[in-house]
Amino acid sequence: MSNLSVFQNQSEGAGVPPRPEYPRPQFERAEWLNLNGEWEFAFDDERRGDRERWYDSGAGAFDRRITVPFAFQSRLSGIGDPGFHDLVWYRRGFDAPSDWTDKRVVLHIGACDYASTVWVNGRWAASHEGGHTPFHADVTDLLNADGGNEIVVRAEDFSRDVTLPRGKQFWKEGSESIFYTRTTGIWQTVWLEPVAEAHIAKVKFTPDIDRNEVRMRVFFSREAVNAGRAAGTKTAAAEEAVTAVVRIRFDGELIAEERFPVLNAEESRAIGLSDFNDHGLGRWWTPEKPSLYDAELELVRGGETVDAVSSYFGMRKISIEDGRINLNNRPYYMRLVLDQGYFPDGVLTAPTDEDLVRDIKLTKEMGFDGVRKHQKMEDPRFLYWCDKMGLLVWGEAANAYAYSEEYVRSFTREWQEAVDRDYNHPCIVVWVPMNESWGIPNVQIDKRQQDHGLTLYHLTRSLDDSRPVIYNDGWEMMRTDIVAVHDYEWREDVLNERYATPEKATSGVPGNRRIFVGGSGYEGQPILVTEFGGIAYKKTEQEGWGYSGAENDEDFLERLGAVIRPMTVSGVVQGFCYTQLTDVEQEINGLVTYDRTPKVPLEEIRKVVRGGR
Repeated sequence: MSNLSVFQNQSEGAGVPPRPEYPRPQFERAEWLNLNGEWEFAFDDERRGDRERWYDSGAGAFDRRITVPFAFQSRLSGIGDPGFHDLVWYRRGFDAPSDWTDKRVVLHIGACDYASTVWVNGRWAASHEGGHTPFHADVTDLLNADGGNEIVVRAEDFSRDVTLPRGKQFWKEGSESIFYTRTTGIWQTVWLEPVAEAHIAKVKFTPDIDRNEVRMRVFFSREAVNAGRAAGTKTAAAEEAVTAVVRIRFDGELIAEERFPVLNAEESRAIGLSDFNDHGLGRWWTPEKPSLYDAELELVRGGETVDAVSSYFGMRKISIEDGRINLNNRPYYMRLVLDQGYFPDGVLTAPTDEDLVRDIKLTKEMGFDGVRKHQKMEDPRFLYWCDKMGLLVWGEAANAYAYSEEYVRSFTREWQEAVDRDYNHPCIVVWVPMNESWGIPNVQIDKRQQDHGLTLYHLTRSLDDSRPVIYNDGWEMMRTDIVAVHDYEWREDVLNERYATPEKATSGVPGNRRIFVGGSGYEGQPILVTEFGGIAYKKTEQEGWGYSGAENDEDFLERLGAVIRPMTVSGVVQGFCYTQLTDVEQEINGLVTYDRTPKVPLEEIRKVVRGGR
């Protein structure tokens, strides 16, 4: 998927090789330049960088080297320092390919935690706030005509601020309890791409299996719209017309083609798919058969293609009827596992693409249909592989821990960016903006915090009405499409009794928390137990904890069955999410160790998960 000639010529670094994989697989152009690899780096604990203008060429005490995209806390960065260094600087040189001179050059940063400022050749290029979502800047006018360009990135974290959207990153120096190593600075790919002035800015696909069509919204640059409108006037020459062309293929076969003039910043079309000759079952996307359609988009100006983008979508529908979750209009019992997305050497960043694929394979081999990606807005490469390999994903935010008005502002903005980034992925079937009252710890009695949760629910629905939204995964819910309960009880008889009826399942107080607050109550929504289990089983030298403990393989499997069986035989519970996929730092409650070694044979776990043991 990469332009390897450009990649190999430009990405030289220390440590593991820079990633060649295209970092935005839902919206891919043929040409790009990977800037991962070795960068100059500096801690700025004395906060001298702004005063001394380290963003100027040649300025600054860049006394270290770091391997991007790994945060300095990770071993793969080449630094491996877990201490507090909340202000850091990056610098590297680059040469844009000579055949890009007639294009606009756009700089992309996949994720940089938390507040970022970017300069190119000493001039400001971009600023961004939010540690988990991408940003970009057109840097064309900042480039040197004779080459020899320089990028400087200033990244500031706020490690002790508990109102910062941070997920599992701990605000103390060492990991403990349920919190892990922090990530400061760049932790996803940095890259450049050339685009024409008139270009396609974005595309959104909404599948409609009931109508056998896909609804498509295509967004265009201002230059494309202006040129298209000018060509539409009586005085404009016909050869200046600006047209969008969309081709949809399945297994290489052309299924549909649409052409339309570009007259507005957003153009919408509904494209019928005439290839559904078996009631759609053969080409709908499911975990068992993850069928994908390829989409090619072109922008044609005066008969010449000036921009071309490749994408894809899956024809699948997630809906709720009569208290049940349906996938493609059929009841679907969800067997999920909690996935923290942490790696021993890379922290939040997977060492390679193969590591992402391995986690998905392990998950499926153990009998799970999906993951709840916990407190992490995951790298788009992971979502791409879930689309390709067939794994359901609950898209969850990285929450703050405490409430403030500043938190409301920063979190709401970042969550909107995350929903927009990941909208097209068929693997994502549920949105989880909040977890266990993080960010709203007094939601039981505080009207402002209740309203914030309601705002997030309705905001998410306003951005995407095709997926269910959970108000507050775990407990203390108000308006919610799914009742998601966290319950670490380990006794099988207690769980059987607790989930025998909807009334019992929604009136209890697991973890001493009410299921509903603010005058809300159960209204017939699907009930899922979305955190449970957490059985500690020590199989390495790593010390740690879990919610209950096992002594040997047989004991572990018995305990696993004792918590999963009540979920599958209940008739009330419509799915579950077991805690958790891997051991993580001080937690040893994974089904596999931190280095991804299964604790017991995968086929034995599969028997339990699928109800065969």
